[in-house]
Amino acid sequence: MILVSSCLAGLPVRYNGTHSLNYKISKLIEVNKAIPVCPELLGGFSTPREPAEIIGGNGEDVLDGKAKVIEKSGRDVTELYIKGAYITLKKAIDVNATVVALKEYSPSCGSSMIYNGKFVGEKIVGNGVTTALLKRNGLRVISEEQLADYFDEII
Repeated sequence: MILVSSCLAGLPVRYNGTHSLNYKISKLIEVNKAIPVCPELLGGFSTPREPAEIIGGNGEDVLDGKAKVIEKSGRDVTELYIKGAYITLKKAIDVNATVVALKEYSPSCGSSMIYNGKFVGEKIVGNGVTTALLKRNGLRVISEEQLADYFDEII
């Protein structure tokens, strides 16, 4: 079983109320190989919500207390991101997930690139909070961009 970002499954849960449907992920759900999950909703956010970015580092730094997740208006939402990450980790363990496919660039789900924390659309190398926690616990996390490399193995 794999976990996938709910937005990639076509659910309108992104911060702006949209989705990022990925047809390969929708196929995995259709054949009962994947379960959708949204760490931000699990953490207590609703949709739509204000955009947020990691300030002062990456997901690992957030988990270590060295960086924060801040909404564009300046509200600190770090604890909600951490809460969502831990609930997602529990779900991954509960379903015995072999891989987790998450939405790239997200402050929760980014698995190689995230936004730089300045709300100007620039990206930096780094993991989101959920990805960092999952990787620390030995789970394989990929982005939707890497899914093609694993699709035949999964299906």
